[in-house]
Amino acid sequence: MSKPHCLVIGVGPGTGLACVKRFANEGYTVNMIARHAGRLETYSNEVSGAEGFAVDIADLSAFRSALDAIVAAHGTPKVVIYNATIATFGRFEEIDIDKFERSYRVNTSGLLVAAQVLSPLMERLQDSSLIVTGNTGSQRGMPKFVGWSPSKAGQRILAEALARDLGPRGIHVAYVVIDAMIDMPFARKRMGDQPEDFYAKPADLAGEIYHVAHQPRSAWSFLVELRPFAEKW
Repeated sequence: MSKPHCLVIGVGPGTGLACVKRFANEGYTVNMIARHAGRLETYSNEVSGAEGFAVDIADLSAFRSALDAIVAAHGTPKVVIYNATIATFGRFEEIDIDKFERSYRVNTSGLLVAAQVLSPLMERLQDSSLIVTGNTGSQRGMPKFVGWSPSKAGQRILAEALARDLGPRGIHVAYVVIDAMIDMPFARKRMGDQPEDFYAKPADLAGEIYHVAHQPRSAWSFLVELRPFAEKW
């Protein structure tokens, strides 16, 4: 039997790359989407068999074409992880409207395009998953997150609509809220000297995402929250 196919949309040095590694280790053929071709080449060398496709998701037409190319080359994905995100930080007076709308294209419209292209194919498998990674910005509005939270809230509602529509068709849609500072070099640099308990480990997040993607049909989750045990909430 051929290997199952996993597509990770939005791969960086944290959760995205950890998901690529976890699914590859579990026997999946893994494809990756990110903006930077050089980053994808590095990850392809790091994870045997993982292939990258460079595209800016904000260019929705190019993104749709990339999805078509991936399916043509590797077949229908059994698992799709939508991990793409972009943010602009600042209060409402400071937010550039073009950047605000770009956040919607990447965080929300990109998810819609992925569902439009892939779900009719995934439905034929009768056993597939679309896992969307989010954060607490999708659940509450904070002054300095105006350039991010509205698009993430829209993404969460879109995922819920997809879950209700696609679930009866055999596609498990779940939204994973990561309420944490993820352990990456830039986070360490930004946050300074913090205890290990402060950070969520990408490999652990990927492990839970893998678990959600493989839940039995009689016990599917939709909204899943992940946070370090010491996180205040």
